[in-house]
Amino acid sequence: MNILFCGDHHAEDGILIAILSLLKNSGAKELHIYIFTMYAQSYKKQFQPFSKHTADYLNSLLTKQNSKNTLKLIDCTGVFVKEPPLANMGTHFTPYAMLRLFADQIPQLPDKILYLDADVIIRRELTELYEHDLTNTEFAGVLDYWGRFFYHNLHEHKAFDYINSGVLLLNLAEIKRTRLFARIRQLLQTKTVLMPDQAALNRLAREKRILPRRYNEQYKLKPDTVIQHFTTSFRFLPFFHTQTVKPWEVDRVHDVLKLHEYDDLLDDYLAIKDNLVKN
Repeated sequence: MNILFCGDHHAEDGILIAILSLLKNSGAKELHIYIFTMYAQSYKKQFQPFSKHTADYLNSLLTKQNSKNTLKLIDCTGVFVKEPPLANMGTHFTPYAMLRLFADQIPQLPDKILYLDADVIIRRELTELYEHDLTNTEFAGVLDYWGRFFYHNLHEHKAFDYINSGVLLLNLAEIKRTRLFARIRQLLQTKTVLMPDQAALNRLAREKRILPRRYNEQYKLKPDTVIQHFTTSFRFLPFFHTQTVKPWEVDRVHDVLKLHEYDDLLDDYLAIKDNLVKN
């Protein structure tokens, strides 16, 4: 099973938790993890890439469970600076949020890969998700929980099936054939988009497939949830407000979300994080 993450050093906690949850739910399945990062020192904000130290530690966890597991940290600086999304560099999204759009430019990636945001927890085994048929399909994903109200339910046409980009099963061979990512990168160079990668993916995709909600639960944990995605959401009581709680904010996971489903996993995360800091 091939898995892709993207991020700078701020994504390390989330990717650590996600990989721990993958290991817990993968059994004997081989895991081949790819992490895109880059140096982004020339922009207004200063970013540091995902550290090799953390990547090496994650690789040791993977190979300890299965000697055939692998992790590759890939520096995407070169491909990014050739086609920077100039019109979207000033948004509140970091450049790393758009790194997945360069996957077609990285030759060592396999044709089929599951992209995951750094704020997900895998709750169940992923084989059923990963084995979805992608013939003549660029990618498959779950409707965006909030976007569906504006793009899906109000329209009949499939072009308004607004998929959340945090969990994407990618057919890179088809994406290269249709030039989907290349067309998106070109768009983001010249046009500011509200949610750059997600909106552009939905706008320019020719063939995408909608998956059941259980593969990217963005609102509240349910009995059949396979992947829980800790996105920013809206809450209406006691007053209308946005709410953002990330998996590495362990106290807030308990106090705000009242969620203890992952306590054993988060205990492991805290112990490993403490060890990484000391070393």
